[in-house]
Amino acid sequence: MRVLLVEDDLSTLKVLGHFLEKEDMRCDLASTAEEGLSFISSNKYDAIVLDLVLPDMDGYAFVEKLRDASITTPVLILSGLTDSEDKVKALCIGADDYLTKPFDKSELVARLNAIARRAKGHAQSKINIGKLSLDLDEKMACVGTKPLHLTFKEYAILELLAINKGSVLAKDDFLSHLYSNDEEPDLKIVDVFVCKLRKKLATASKGDNYIDTIWGRGYVLREPESNVQKIDAFRQEPQKFKVL
Repeated sequence: MRVLLVEDDLSTLKVLGHFLEKEDMRCDLASTAEEGLSFISSNKYDAIVLDLVLPDMDGYAFVEKLRDASITTPVLILSGLTDSEDKVKALCIGADDYLTKPFDKSELVARLNAIARRAKGHAQSKINIGKLSLDLDEKMACVGTKPLHLTFKEYAILELLAINKGSVLAKDDFLSHLYSNDEEPDLKIVDVFVCKLRKKLATASKGDNYIDTIWGRGYVLREPESNVQKIDAFRQEPQKFKVL
């Protein structure tokens, strides 16, 4: 999961960013609303953690700018303002959740996972696709009853594909999900990760293919097809089944 943190207290910002990184979340840090909006203009995020009191713009106006621009990224307000009026106002203008300071860090992680899932249409933390199952809270993948042993980035790619099941994701989508702004990996690294992930899935499932290459566009995760379905589909549109 890639998260943007917008908080003017630099100490809180750094501590929170470090904690979420340890929870396998990729974080970008912004200390002003302007900096946060700049990040959003050039990156895709699964969630935004936002303080209401910022030096250049209050959090309410920040959320309104996002929603007016049709940016639907879920926003969790993290604020010292505890009045119910503040909470109601934030939720009414488009925030997705509100957590008051001081807060329990494990609760923050749980709420971030929940709003990110709901934004993708997943009310539950588990996704089942054929023999494959993912627990988004535990960051675990299994084929049948056996855990699938994946690296951090392999799991992150699989999670992104599973959450967006049936949708084609471009290589830039994966890079945005995996790396921060100060890292500049080559697009080909996505092909390497997907190739390794595809082999692990095939081995664990005894030959099932979950990830298709859509030539010139990217990758998509689908329910595995039977051998008969694969042959029929290949005969009809062989260009779609080139494997990198």
